[in-house]
Amino acid sequence: MTAIESPTRPAVRQETPSGLVWSIRDCWTEASRHLRALPRNPEVLAFSTIQPVMFVLLFAYVFGGSINVPGYDDYNQFLIPGIFAQTVLFGSTFAAVGLAEDLSKGIADRLRSLPMFEPAVLIGRTFADLIRNLITFVVMLAVAFAIGFRFEGTLGEALAATLLLLAFAYAFTWVNALLGVSVGSVEAANSASFTWIFPLTFVSSAFVDPSSMPSWLEPIARNNPFTIATNAVRALYNGRAAGSDLWLALAWAVGITLVFAFLASRKFTSSTR
Repeated sequence: MTAIESPTRPAVRQETPSGLVWSIRDCWTEASRHLRALPRNPEVLAFSTIQPVMFVLLFAYVFGGSINVPGYDDYNQFLIPGIFAQTVLFGSTFAAVGLAEDLSKGIADRLRSLPMFEPAVLIGRTFADLIRNLITFVVMLAVAFAIGFRFEGTLGEALAATLLLLAFAYAFTWVNALLGVSVGSVEAANSASFTWIFPLTFVSSAFVDPSSMPSWLEPIARNNPFTIATNAVRALYNGRAAGSDLWLALAWAVGITLVFAFLASRKFTSSTR
C-alpha cells in the first residue's frame, strides 16, 4: 500500500495583535510581571517603606519642636502631607532603575521581539510602580495616624488629596522612565534620579513655609510644581480651601505625564532597535 504524503503547508505568519483590548492586556501582563516580583524580593519594598517612616519620625520628634509654621498649631498637620508627597515622588525612581536594568540585561530586546504592544513595556512598568507607591502610602498613613495626624476635612477631600498625590507621582514616574532608557547603567539611573529629586522636594513647602527661606530662594520654592501639589494636598487633608493650587497641580500632573510619556516612548523605541 502506497503511503500518501500530505503536502507541506506553509507556516502561517502571526501578526502583532492590535486594538485597544489587546493593548490593555499587554500593559497589564507587563505590569503583573513586575508586581509578581515583589513577594520574591520583599527587602526592596521593606526598605522603600522604612525610609519615609524615618523621615516622619525624625522631622516630627527631632525638628518638630523647633519649627513653627504660621496657621498651624500642630506641626504634624503641616508636615505629614509634605512627607506623603516626598515619599511618592521618591517611589517614582524605581522606574528609572528598573528600566535601566531591563535594558542592560537585554530583557527589553527580548520583549520587543514578541508580538506585543511595544509601549506596554513602559506603561506596565510605570503602572506597577504606581501600585508599589500605593502600598507604601498605606503604611505611611498608618504611621501618620499613630503619631497624631488626622484628616480635618471630609473623607471626600482626603480621597481627592490621595488621588492627586498618586497622579503627581505617576507623572514623575514618566520623568524617571525617560532617565532609565537614556542612561547606560543601573548605577547611573539611580544617581541621576536623586540628583534632581532632592532639590525639587527640599526647596519647597514640604517641611517649612517658604517665607522663612532667603529672599532669592523663596520665589523658586513657591513656584516649584512640587510646592503647588503639596499645598493642594495639605489643604485638602486639613479641610481648607485649596484654591488655584488644586487645578495647577492637576495641570502639572497631566502635562508632565503627556510630555514625558511621549519622550520616553520615542527614546525607548530608538534605544532598542
